[in-house]
Amino acid sequence: MEKIQFKTVISAPVAEVYSKMIGKETFKQWTAVFNPTSDFEGGGVEGNWEKGSKILFVGTNAEGKREGMVGYIRENTPNRYVSIEYAGILDDDEEVTEGPIAEAWQGFENYTFEYQDGSTIVTVDIDVNDEMVDYFQKTYPKALDKLKEICEA
Repeated sequence: MEKIQFKTVISAPVAEVYSKMIGKETFKQWTAVFNPTSDFEGGGVEGNWEKGSKILFVGTNAEGKREGMVGYIRENTPNRYVSIEYAGILDDDEEVTEGPIAEAWQGFENYTFEYQDGSTIVTVDIDVNDEMVDYFQKTYPKALDKLKEICEA
């Protein structure tokens, strides 16, 4: 497991960037870089990523099967910080949270939002299994570029 970090500066208020990063419709847009059918389910009553709530990050693979990540919102301080702990994977609608496959994906993904000179600095810290480091280093910056485009439009 490796810890990697990404940063971007977005010319928009922190509250707007925060809401577009975790808002249902805009989340689907910026995470489409990872999977065109990217979505989330759960995250609390309103889907607002409530602390302690279970959240599934889902998409459909090339064979038409649902897959994704099983996570829990460990912290959500609006406009400041979000922490997601991954417990395992979703494989064709089955939650796999034990065993070597699940363990390879267990870790954290954290979003930090900081105001600076009229812009928002978004920092993403993520635990990535060794086989996926190159993929995330190539793909996550593209996803953050899409988030920036959405927020600055």
